[in-house]
Amino acid sequence: MKPGLKFSHFGIPCKDSQPPFYLEGGKVWFNNFDEEPYAVEWLKFEDGSPMPEILQKMPHIAFEVENLEEALKDEKVIVEPFAAGENLTCAFIEADGFAVELMQRG
Repeated sequence: MKPGLKFSHFGIPCKDSQPPFYLEGGKVWFNNFDEEPYAVEWLKFEDGSPMPEILQKMPHIAFEVENLEEALKDEKVIVEPFAAGENLTCAFIEADGFAVELMQRG
């Protein structure tokens, strides 16, 4: 594993459940993975979501990093950094055909 990565959660697209939180810019519903016993983030994408198809159709893994800007250097960024909460900034990269979320708290 790359240095500086701390496992956070798995993100899994769903169709049947309705997660409680909404990210308007992404047209996606989600739950609080910090409150899940197995660190799962359920994602329900609305029609017309601007999020990449790889996120809408495949699970992703997420890691916390100390410095998001530094962690994104030399990576294939598929979703630029965005505020995902009061003290959380996230971005997505593609690594070997798989989506990886990088998150910085604070």
